[in-house]
Amino acid sequence: MVEVTLWSGLRAFAGGHETVEVEAKNVGEVLKGLVAAYPGLQPAIDAGVSVAVDGRVIANSLTEPVRPDSEVYLLQRLKGG
Repeated sequence: MVEVTLWSGLRAFAGGHETVEVEAKNVGEVLKGLVAAYPGLQPAIDAGVSVAVDGRVIANSLTEPVRPDSEVYLLQRLKGG
């Protein structure tokens, strides 16, 4: 299991949880696991989120590996100009 820390704006879509656990071996599986466990996260994920793994923001790689001891954060993507 991978522990995922949710950005404060996303917690309401996951029952108010700050951290959740999902079974995953890569970033794509993290996102799929989050939606399966917390369907309310789907619109936010579809709109665009950033995933940070061990201090690195993963831009577009759903195949980026995660380990059970990885530090994973799900953040709303910042928009603006």
